[in-house]
Amino acid sequence: MEGLRRNGPVAITLRKGVEEMKHICRNIGTPLGPAILMAEEDHVVRFAFIGHPLLPHPGSIGNYAPESPFLSEAERQIGEYFSKKRQVFTLPVNPKGTTFQCLVWKTLMEVPFGKTVSYRELTLLTGKSKNLTRAVASAIARNPIMIFIPCHRIIGSDSSLTGYAGGLERKKMLLELENL
Repeated sequence: MEGLRRNGPVAITLRKGVEEMKHICRNIGTPLGPAILMAEEDHVVRFAFIGHPLLPHPGSIGNYAPESPFLSEAERQIGEYFSKKRQVFTLPVNPKGTTFQCLVWKTLMEVPFGKTVSYRELTLLTGKSKNLTRAVASAIARNPIMIFIPCHRIIGSDSSLTGYAGGLERKKMLLELENL
């Protein structure tokens, strides 16, 4: 955990209750393969590579919005990240999950570009007991907004690459992109 710094306020919004939100979506190309980007209002709610196990059925995800200024900005920021011109995303995110999952995802956003931490270290950063490391790993596996919420920066306690819903090859490539 040495050198891990807090990046200031984390742009994460939690909404209580079951609200009917209209999602807008866009398929985008990345150096790691095609992905889908989803937003509601002015928040990113999902970014995942096509084939991701938690991606909903295409007919149930919302309206495709090729002309959305918000999605265009999100796509621009993703492109800058892959071009090594961006280290921090500035768009707000609103991941859907339990209170515990949202705590883990918010803590993930505090792991800076170019830094990795172990699952155990991340568990301690959440303020929870190290006995909850498996629960933290499970929450990480359900991260709906890959890269924006950088779950790829979490590694095994022996520095091994473990678990990534986008595939270990993509995790390795993302860490290489960040010079790790």
